[in-house]
Amino acid sequence: VQLQASGGGLVQAGGSLRLSCAASRRTFNMNSWGWFRQAPGKERELVAAISRNGYNTHYADSVKGRFTISRHNAANTVALQMNSLKSEDTAVYYCAANYERRVEIVRVTANEYQYWGQGTLVTVSS
Repeated sequence: VQLQASGGGLVQAGGSLRLSCAASRRTFNMNSWGWFRQAPGKERELVAAISRNGYNTHYADSVKGRFTISRHNAANTVALQMNSLKSEDTAVYYCAANYERRVEIVRVTANEYQYWGQGTLVTVSS
């Protein structure tokens, strides 16, 4: 499964960005998805995750109310809408996918994901 993340860039604090992760149609609907981030000198952490059926989501406490994960089956993409960005959101953001038999499962740790995108850099200036 090849994942292609895009949408990163430089934004001022308080601004918004929308990340997108594209996958092949053959596998998209069979996966749960997650967005992770890794800041310099820090471990990779989960930002948001969504189940295969899109009904269940999970967010890190630090982004609740500001970020929204969504999946768009027609376009085979998963998006991360990031609003009210803060300097501490600066990181490389990665999308990840995992094949699921059950449609309601949400994965919250990095080692549960089989497939990873290449990362896209988000820089928030204060």
